[in-house]
Amino acid sequence: MSSGGAAVTGGPDDGVFEVLTMGRMGVDLYPLRPGVPLDEVDTFGRFLGGTAANVAVAAARHGRRSAIVSRVGDDPFGRFVHRALRELGVDDRFVTPVPGLPTPITFCEMHPPDHFPLWFYRWPKAPDMEIRPEELDMDAIGAAEVFWSTLSGLSQEPSRSAQLAAWEARGRSPLTIIDLDYRPMFWSDPDNARKEAGIALEWVDVAVGNMEEVAVATGETDALRAAHALIDRGVRLAVVKRGPRGVLAVSADEQVDVPPVPVTVVNGLGAGDGFGGALCHGLLAGWPLERVLRFANTAGAIVASRVECSTAMPTTCEVETAMGEPSRGDP
Repeated sequence: MSSGGAAVTGGPDDGVFEVLTMGRMGVDLYPLRPGVPLDEVDTFGRFLGGTAANVAVAAARHGRRSAIVSRVGDDPFGRFVHRALRELGVDDRFVTPVPGLPTPITFCEMHPPDHFPLWFYRWPKAPDMEIRPEELDMDAIGAAEVFWSTLSGLSQEPSRSAQLAAWEARGRSPLTIIDLDYRPMFWSDPDNARKEAGIALEWVDVAVGNMEEVAVATGETDALRAAHALIDRGVRLAVVKRGPRGVLAVSADEQVDVPPVPVTVVNGLGAGDGFGGALCHGLLAGWPLERVLRFANTAGAIVASRVECSTAMPTTCEVETAMGEPSRGDP
């Protein structure tokens, strides 16, 4: 995507990003006191937000060269997003402005341990749904070691066509990952989401989702059956997050089940993105699948213990310490 006036960071010398995400990004305005209804909140914290941004930040915290393909409004919040990305170690060269559309804002309430209602302000249309195929840098997308995109990116045009074009450029190469981040408010009907998920599964080799998300994608409500349904669609690795029951991962020749990590939950909204960035790190490192899942699970738990999402993403040392392992000298 052309820079379109956006700030450009240095980027990797060889032009290859280890983790390149594509999709939803904006600003999170979160109450600084958990348990307070929004109509009673008087102080908010402002943070970079959105699944694609959070995963890119999480990967950068583990020392990975990461970038994001997205769009923001040509407004003060858009400028904040650019600055926050750079400060958090994410290349913003593929983030461009959309005149006339405001940068999205998301509010949440925090009622631990498991109630975190969200209000998305993405009207009249979110700029990240205006990613266009003709503006994509297909060389960067094709060369990225991990390309991470989301089901929600298929909910509107031209984002849908752009995402399909990006997958075609990769040709289902290894570590083409879809986050099955089903958000009901983005879809007119769950059947439409299921149809688009079916198309997506023809292009990716790793699928990640929680129980609701894999059920939308496959029609299966049992974790193991859902994982095998994803494998049957040609996915090389299926990862099912089961909340208090831990995480299940299935490949053609392996099945790994890891328990949950005990944590005092403050805000569960960013845990899946912390998990995602850590998953990317572990897969790139070539670790055994069980360690990848334990590491990602621990990273997600750490994020759930904090208020914010993007700036809550842990470093590798923090995760290894929480796992009771000696640090390997990583970030």
